[in-house]
Amino acid sequence: MDDLTYTLRQLCHRNRDGSHNTQADRMRSLTLAARQLRESGFRQMKASSLKGKHVQTLLDRWQGEGLSSGTLKNRLSHLRWWAEKIGKSGILPADNMQLGVAERRYVTNVSKAQELGSGLDLVTDAHVRMSLQLQAVFGLRRE
Repeated sequence: MDDLTYTLRQLCHRNRDGSHNTQADRMRSLTLAARQLRESGFRQMKASSLKGKHVQTLLDRWQGEGLSSGTLKNRLSHLRWWAEKIGKSGILPADNMQLGVAERRYVTNVSKAQELGSGLDLVTDAHVRMSLQLQAVFGLRRE
């Protein structure tokens, strides 16, 4: 593990912002960014040495790979978190449009909701049945 990956992992472990999934996604994204920076020739980096040229290199690479605007926005959000934690939040503009990232496009606006109907009667566990009823009434979903 190189210095950048190590210091980014330490930064993530010491700053546990967000849910467990958010933390895991951030760690994965920043580890990927560290590997891609190393592949781009930035070998002697630490988490505190982030600069605008590093952000631009990553953004150019990601746009060249044809990633969706949603993926780019998520990765830029993780880079903003990194910059904020090291005290360099001015490196990235707050608006993604300034970086040339388009608005997020959703594939479909069709509801994917499923109705239980008579299937609810087949559920024998009272707690599971109640959970399903609450999900239906309040519009909740499971991940």
